[in-house]
Amino acid sequence: MNEHTALKRKTLIGVLWSFADMAANHGLQFIIQIILARLLLPEQFGLIGMILVFIAISNSVVDSGFTQALIRDQQTTQVDYSTVFYFNVFMASVMYGLLYISSPPISVFFGESELVPMLRILSLVLIINSLGIIQRVLLIKKVDFKTITKVNVIAVIVSGSITIVFAVRGYGVWSLVVNIISMQIIQTTFLWIFNKWIPSWKFNIESFKKYYKFGYKLLLSGLLDTIYNNIFLVIIGRVYSTSQLGFYTTAVRFRDMASQSISASVQRVSYPVLSSMQEDEKRLKDGFRKIIKTTAFINFPLMIGLAAIAFPLFNILFGEQWKPSVIYFQLLCLAGMLYPIHAVNLNILQVKGRSDLFLKLEIIKKAVLTLFIVLSLLFGLGIIGLIVAAVVNSFVALLINTHYSAREINYSMKDQMKDLLPIFFISVVMGAIVYSTGNVLLTNDVVKIIIQIILGFFIYITVTKFAKIQELNELFYLVLQLFEKMKMTFLSNR
Repeated sequence: MNEHTALKRKTLIGVLWSFADMAANHGLQFIIQIILARLLLPEQFGLIGMILVFIAISNSVVDSGFTQALIRDQQTTQVDYSTVFYFNVFMASVMYGLLYISSPPISVFFGESELVPMLRILSLVLIINSLGIIQRVLLIKKVDFKTITKVNVIAVIVSGSITIVFAVRGYGVWSLVVNIISMQIIQTTFLWIFNKWIPSWKFNIESFKKYYKFGYKLLLSGLLDTIYNNIFLVIIGRVYSTSQLGFYTTAVRFRDMASQSISASVQRVSYPVLSSMQEDEKRLKDGFRKIIKTTAFINFPLMIGLAAIAFPLFNILFGEQWKPSVIYFQLLCLAGMLYPIHAVNLNILQVKGRSDLFLKLEIIKKAVLTLFIVLSLLFGLGIIGLIVAAVVNSFVALLINTHYSAREINYSMKDQMKDLLPIFFISVVMGAIVYSTGNVLLTNDVVKIIIQIILGFFIYITVTKFAKIQELNELFYLVLQLFEKMKMTFLSNR
């Protein structure tokens, strides 16, 4: 087996396990979410949404871009890992202290007194998470997503079971707090069990400077991205009702179950794999192009299809009280459709060591989003206007990302659009037919969804086959390889 074939096989296995990880993780969490949605109130989900903004921002500071720097570096040492480990734990402790002190003013800002004890307890996840960052980095660098999948599945099942028990016994919003903390404890514990790395008692200032030089720009970029990814939670929580925030956060979680499963899988696997090709320009471009096209082939029809069947789907899963979430979800799907494409384009900048350009792009894109948000608020367009602003910004951001990444690997924005637009148009046509069919069918929601899914799948496969979209054959071959591997594994274990 030559080096290229070995790398391709390693990438394939990594993508499959990474997607299995994200799908299982989000899928199991979603099942738990459905159960909790019928046990808890929308405003209780809104309360936890207010807190998660600050947890997400703090986690970005704790990481400080060092994770990406370590993954990119092909010559990391034990001292390097130990140095970053101690830095992560130190920053987590600092951020916990800041959130503990800041909880009263945050509570006043949102007008919710219950946020003080919730934020002080939930912030402990920062320290717990910091203990497992390096363990996860080591597994990602080895493209060992099989182990990560095991860890995450165990964590979701156990923490979800605990959460449901708490919700049934009437602990309300505190059930959600228990869910987040217990999941993080279990994940970190099993990362240490499955990965035998132990930090040395060394902190090297030169090692710190090396990774900080690359990482601090990613930190600033990550902070901008995290703040703006959660800015709607702050605006909705402050301007509108807690119930409306609950509807919005549920729509986001549902969208992320599909979009983030693909986006995070592609980003986690493509970064270390593309990093290993960084010295070979042709292989890097070919690998990048293949990832982009395959990702779009899967994600475009998935997101548009989910938007098309959203009304009966939400009615079945969540019930009538969550009906206001549907329109939010449909619009969010249009933005989420492009997330994996953004992720891979930005990975190229990191692979090329252009953290300066990465930061520049984040500033430009966030400035554009700020303009859209301000216009939405000025014209009083409400929550729908805010989400539409996010959708428009996602398409504008795609043009910005592709323009700059193209200059690094000689894969122009025009060529990217040429590769992506056929898949986009086929997906839109499929979605329109599926949505129209749902409006015509006079039957119960379960039968309606089954018919819509079968119809959508048939239309998409048929049209892509007729249009000679090569990703169809490649994906079919990939699935055959997966089944063959599963068959061999099963036979070897007998």
